[in-house]
Amino acid sequence: MAEKLQQMLSESKAARWTALIIVSFTMMFAYFFTDVMSPLEPMLTAAKGADGVGLGWSADDYGFFSGSYGFFNVFLLMLFFGGIILDKFGIRFTGIMATGLMFGGALIKWYAVGNDFEGEMFGYPMQVIIACLGFAIYGVGCEIAGITVSKVIVKWFTGHELALAMGLQVALARIGTAGALALALPFAQQFGGVSASVGLGASLLCAGLISYLVYCVMDTKFDQEKASAASAEPEEGFRFADLKLIFANKGFWLITLLCLMFYAGVFPFLKFATKLMVTKYGIDPEVAGLIPAMLPFGTIFLTPFFGSIYDRYGKGATLMVIGSIILTVVHCIFAIPGITAVAVAIAAMILLGIAFGLVPSAMWPSVPKIIPMQLLGTAYAVIFYIQNIGLSMVPILIGKVNQANTTNDVTDYTTSMAIFAACGIISIVIAMMLKMEDKKKGYGLEQANIKK
Repeated sequence: MAEKLQQMLSESKAARWTALIIVSFTMMFAYFFTDVMSPLEPMLTAAKGADGVGLGWSADDYGFFSGSYGFFNVFLLMLFFGGIILDKFGIRFTGIMATGLMFGGALIKWYAVGNDFEGEMFGYPMQVIIACLGFAIYGVGCEIAGITVSKVIVKWFTGHELALAMGLQVALARIGTAGALALALPFAQQFGGVSASVGLGASLLCAGLISYLVYCVMDTKFDQEKASAASAEPEEGFRFADLKLIFANKGFWLITLLCLMFYAGVFPFLKFATKLMVTKYGIDPEVAGLIPAMLPFGTIFLTPFFGSIYDRYGKGATLMVIGSIILTVVHCIFAIPGITAVAVAIAAMILLGIAFGLVPSAMWPSVPKIIPMQLLGTAYAVIFYIQNIGLSMVPILIGKVNQANTTNDVTDYTTSMAIFAACGIISIVIAMMLKMEDKKKGYGLEQANIKK
């Protein structure tokens, strides 16, 4: 019965693609805000008052701030609870809650970078601490919104173009990342400093909240139509006892660990990539953000492309192995001290974009093949929770490593890039183990998603 109702709900092709576009805009604006500070590191670490815009943060301050995104998700288990809320109370309630948290956290961060504060806490300036508080609250909302949108797509696209739909959602989200990397610094320089770009990001999040409210109206209508067309037989719902189906599943844990290590080699790298381009490759700070922006721009096309391949031909586990290998090669290139040609940096970033298209396009649509629908929100939440450990701890580690390797304001990135390369090597091992586990258990990761 559940499969029959799912087919009924997804019958309208126009309706499911409209739903996808609406929720994708919410995540696009979220990704813009997530990375809006990344190209502003040179401005953040400039002496306070320099050119009227410097905030005087250290590399350690910036690393601590970047890691604060996942503090509440990791240490207070907020993301895990968010997954349970999603499975228990549904897509609409959870999505509105998440987008509200994003907007509220963004306002706190905007207030922090736009004002001066006296004193310190935990060895960091109060401005950094308040900005971290806002970013951590935002991080709770953003990650819960991410798992909610993932479940929205599974709800509407199971049996159809699932990987393509997830790939397109990721592609639109990457437009947000690319926009932040390419535009945040020029916007801040033109309109008065860091707070201008952060304020722009907060405004876009308000638009994202409104966009999700529009989706909720649409989702309510289709749920009502589904209920009126269905028989009295109830759908299987969430039960706490069923959590063992997640925690005892080896394939699920392999995907989770792959997500942790692969994303630890990508997102934290982007936080430091702009200054890497300036310091190691001698690129003008005003355009340095354009090279890291090539990565999300590349995935705009590649993630849907690879997702479509997975939908039609399968080979999901193989795609994850190939993407992990490319990630490792790229960071090894960045780690070699003698290679400082701009052309090499551009080529490496293009390769990283290919890796970043391959793995997510196969990884996220593979989860519903391992975990049943009624537990999918909790499953995605656990994956995102473990991922947040990497997103929180790795930037802090890299910030401290960069601080230790900085002399006369010049940073040697060899050690930090070697750490990212190690993440790639571990990703290769995990992806190969996942492929063997799929062969043993028959999850169907190498099979096509579209049902003929």
